[in-house]
Amino acid sequence: MTSRVVVEADGGSRGNPGPAAYGAVLKDAASDEVIAEDARTIGVASNNVAEYSGLVAGLRLAVEHAPGAEVEVRMDSKLVVEQMSGRWRIKHPDMQVLAAEAGEVAPDGTTYTWIPRARNAHADRLANEALDGVREGVTVAGAEPAPEEEVPDEDSLIEEIESPGAARGDQPRDQAGHRGWSGPSAPPTTLVLVRHGVTRHTAAKRFSGGLGGDDPALSEEGLAQARDTADWLTGLGERVDAVVSSPVRRTRETAEVVAARLERTVEIEPGFAEMEFGEWDGLTFAEVAERDRAGLDAWLGSMDTPPPGGESFGTVRERVLAGLDRVLAEHTGRTVVVVSHVTPIKTLVAHALGAPLEAVYRMELSPASVTVLSFYADPAADGAARGSMRLYNALPPGERATVEPGRW
Repeated sequence: MTSRVVVEADGGSRGNPGPAAYGAVLKDAASDEVIAEDARTIGVASNNVAEYSGLVAGLRLAVEHAPGAEVEVRMDSKLVVEQMSGRWRIKHPDMQVLAAEAGEVAPDGTTYTWIPRARNAHADRLANEALDGVREGVTVAGAEPAPEEEVPDEDSLIEEIESPGAARGDQPRDQAGHRGWSGPSAPPTTLVLVRHGVTRHTAAKRFSGGLGGDDPALSEEGLAQARDTADWLTGLGERVDAVVSSPVRRTRETAEVVAARLERTVEIEPGFAEMEFGEWDGLTFAEVAERDRAGLDAWLGSMDTPPPGGESFGTVRERVLAGLDRVLAEHTGRTVVVVSHVTPIKTLVAHALGAPLEAVYRMELSPASVTVLSFYADPAADGAARGSMRLYNALPPGERATVEPGRW
């Protein structure tokens, strides 16, 4: 029987608060061998709540799989370690509840140690795998995992794109009983939407529009993000009919990396360019608020009001949906990788879900993230396509989201 065990735990929120998950791993302290792992999504929560949830899960692993063992908890959250050690007060109500639960679960004598983030990579990876939809539940070393708890291989994203019913249960049906809003003989056209990697404007949280703005290149970090996402998409192989890009520089550079990995050329679709921000291009949200508060309030208050010299959300929707129609007509029934921007991707998601355009204010989208939409021909609507969302704002396993709070 193991006499000493280590619990490593972490949690993360893409949006803070936003979609959140935790990861926890139980190891033998002497051999460093993994005894059990747990990774789960917890809905919308803050980073701290996700971290505390990971702690509780890790302690439960210790109680169940190493009863009577001495437990050391290692986390990269200074807040959780100091609070659980009794040195810092716990003020947030949600964390008070979770800390009390952790205290009840923890075996007598449990100790808490802060470690650098780099040394907590295992738990961090588990949390991100849960957020990416490729991991959910407990895995015990040496045990045969249940089908729903198996850790997918590198093709997990491909399976989600090509056959979501196999991974998530039955697909939705319309009133006529058709799966995925389509007739039984009509294959969907699937768009694998990739947001470009970061630029200097992304890092500084500056408005960065289409061809009418500064048109910055990808930074080194942005190129690395593009390569990671391209590697993740490699398994699509010949399923991809085309790689389509906005004409803007940062999307073209991202698309070229993806296309090279998929052995495709890049097609340009001007409808998928970013919103033009006119006089606000290159400014931060705070700078715009200081210089043009009335204009900013008008823009935020109406989907049909543009920034000075720019485009409104309504105008962007018109050209994005025109671009969508062209892609659907050109690549009917096939899979297409589309490299675009925040506003066009959010617009396509709202359209696919039948949501009002104002829904773009309620979405966060990380650089180099992947969103998957399928469009099915709807004979009842004179051939118009109806949409279904299969994946949203997913990142390659191990990558942490870097959302941009306060953009809109």
